[in-house]
Amino acid sequence: MATGSEALDQIVDRLRDTKDPKRRYEYVLWLARKLDPLPEEFRQDSFKVRGCVSQVFVVGQLQEGRLHWQGDSDALITKGLLALLMTGLEGLTPAQVSGLDPSFLTDTGLQASLTPSRANGFLNILKMMQSQAAALQPADF
Repeated sequence: MATGSEALDQIVDRLRDTKDPKRRYEYVLWLARKLDPLPEEFRQDSFKVRGCVSQVFVVGQLQEGRLHWQGDSDALITKGLLALLMTGLEGLTPAQVSGLDPSFLTDTGLQASLTPSRANGFLNILKMMQSQAAALQPADF
């Protein structure tokens, strides 16, 4: 299933093709360790993802019509899920992000390995990113 993001499609394919849940987790943790630190000025309530057990912050900024993401979480696995979404949605337009079908989350195979609260948090991170994208969408679209 194509998401409209080449980077996200590659991540989904890689995870879907990995049959060992432990290897999927290792990949997500690797993504978490690659994430740049979030500047302190973005650690505020308006960037906090609701409905997550852990503290998660995500910030979308529009530059030349494309979205660029920053974020962080205090839980390593959640940070990895955030990094997965940030990597996959980097450089897309607001319309592409806000129109993204969340069913790709199931295609990753991760949700079978996540606790229900973490799987729900994964979806909540995506919803927050889509909400920010919609708010940043130029009015003439």
